[in-house]
Amino acid sequence: MPKGSNAPVPTTALRVELGWRSGPGVPDADASALLLAAGKVRSDGDFVFYNQPAHSSGAVRHEGKRNAGGRVTDTLLVDLARVEGAVERVVLAASADGGTFGQVPGLCIEVRDAAQDTVVARFDSPGATVETAFVLGEFYRRQGGWKFRAVGQGYSSGLEGLATDFGITVDEPQRPASPAAARPAAPAAAATPALPTAPAPPAAPPMPSAPPVTSRVTAPPPPAPPSQPVRLGKVTLTKAAPSVSLAKQGGTSGAMRVNLNWQTRKQFSGWAGRRGADLDLDLCALYELADGRKGVVQALGNAFGSLHRPPYIHLDGDDRTGAVASGENLTVNLDHQRDFRRILVFVTIYEGASSFADLHATVTLQPQHGAPIDFSLDECTVPSPVCALALITNTGGDLVVRREARYLVPERGVSPQRTVDRAYGWGMNWTPGRK
Repeated sequence: MPKGSNAPVPTTALRVELGWRSGPGVPDADASALLLAAGKVRSDGDFVFYNQPAHSSGAVRHEGKRNAGGRVTDTLLVDLARVEGAVERVVLAASADGGTFGQVPGLCIEVRDAAQDTVVARFDSPGATVETAFVLGEFYRRQGGWKFRAVGQGYSSGLEGLATDFGITVDEPQRPASPAAARPAAPAAAATPALPTAPAPPAAPPMPSAPPVTSRVTAPPPPAPPSQPVRLGKVTLTKAAPSVSLAKQGGTSGAMRVNLNWQTRKQFSGWAGRRGADLDLDLCALYELADGRKGVVQALGNAFGSLHRPPYIHLDGDDRTGAVASGENLTVNLDHQRDFRRILVFVTIYEGASSFADLHATVTLQPQHGAPIDFSLDECTVPSPVCALALITNTGGDLVVRREARYLVPERGVSPQRTVDRAYGWGMNWTPGRK
């Protein structure tokens, strides 16, 4: 489509893919969407992007990035049937992270029928130079239906400038809060996955809270608190800059979600029949607490951990799709960060493949009160069924996250878990186990 042209949208369930070619020196890019009424957002909740991935109506959801064959796509799922009546336009935007769009080759936006996986519209954005954000397209109402327009409007002020232009309140970088007080405290031999021998202690049930006191006097409700400003910051770990302090990013309390999502190359979909259907990856965490206790959180043996008692780490579930909205998730309770000595997050292949070759994965750590931290795994060139993802260490009361992205090859007859243990000197005893 040429700039300024429009096309009817024949269906309401759509995939919007922002795409570009990757390569040395190419900055990352991020897709976002703004739901507008009378040209502005109604609230900051009408902004959907990597830090706020779903609209409350369910009409727009940020699905995340895929990297295959040298091309990167960042995807939004849009259901126009669920867009609220007051919303007149859904603006589709892109922002560059670490450079300008003049350095991003092959930038385009493609609208696809989500059910049929066919192209509805495509706009290739030409002539970018110093722009750091773009409105590439938009859905707009017309005579009871929806149309797509190719826009191509650039901004040199980045995602912040684009967001504020449409009425978003952007949060300024904040000084980190004080930490909350805490109590002291292989495939070659088809090795059987391992379980540790030490169980976690039971928890005491929480005390019920007292019922609220109600007044008989009728009074007007208190005014609603103002919405929290939107945080735009994020941190991407690389080989050149592999570590970051959580405290410096504001992540000193609350829950931190660790997500792993993945995609296999299409030519290898025979692993699963369809993408990711039978490929079972397990996200796990070795932990060592400040009092010397050690253990593992993993699906094997139902060792899902606990968020509010030791080890203060919980595995949410066991996913086989790799989707960004679900994937494999661990949650770490940062209110107890002083109880941690170190945490090693790793992933194993339980079934569906013999190694991580030809599998693309992204790791995201999302603190409740800080900037998200993400990184991609390097290409696997060894027959590895286990990868150390990130090492979190307590350094002077501050948790430091280090990107590992380290593929390990077990010796014959040695389980992936024991291989990780040996590589990082955890010193635990392991027994065979299954899930």
